Amino acid sequence: MILIISLCTKKHPVFFDEFVKPIADCITEPHEVAHYTEKFDSEKYSKIILCGTALKDDEYLKHLDKFEWLKDTKKPVLGICAGMQVIARVNGAEIHEAKEIGFTNISSDHVLLKNTKEVYCLHHLAVECPKGFKKIAESDICLQSIQKDKIIGLLFHPEVNNKHLIRTFIEQ
Repeated sequence: MILIISLCTKKHPVFFDEFVKPIADCITEPHEVAHYTEKFDSEKYSKIILCGTALKDDEYLKHLDKFEWLKDTKKPVLGICAGMQVIARVNGAEIHEAKEIGFTNISSDHVLLKNTKEVYCLHHLAVECPKGFKKIAESDICLQSIQKDKIIGLLFHPEVNNKHLIRTFIEQ
């Protein structure tokens, strides 16, 4: 069972349709969707995806205590945009302004991203690489992907362009 976690402030159908449903649509395996404010046992899931959210919707950063489980989980986690920001902040990294909207090029030789050149970005915040993580992709503007063990963060939105990355994460 895969858990998809919505980081949208509001449980509104428009946000769900834009940031959560496209990810759920990529997953054929059994899955559940939860809001980050809901209680869930992260250990009962085989993999976890932290979804992105709207450009100026960063309320989740005021509730990092809800994500402390990230420090101890052994489960594979994919953080998309806001999800990468949460992963970085929980692990002590700083966030800074770095607005990117639209398609951008990245460079990476990581197995997950090796044939990915163009990605879709929709963010106004970027992160520094947390201690213990490695940088796995960058654009001309900022860090685009990080990894530590089974935790991967993508600042870009693979549900818009590069849906195969979500499938690759699920199938690993």
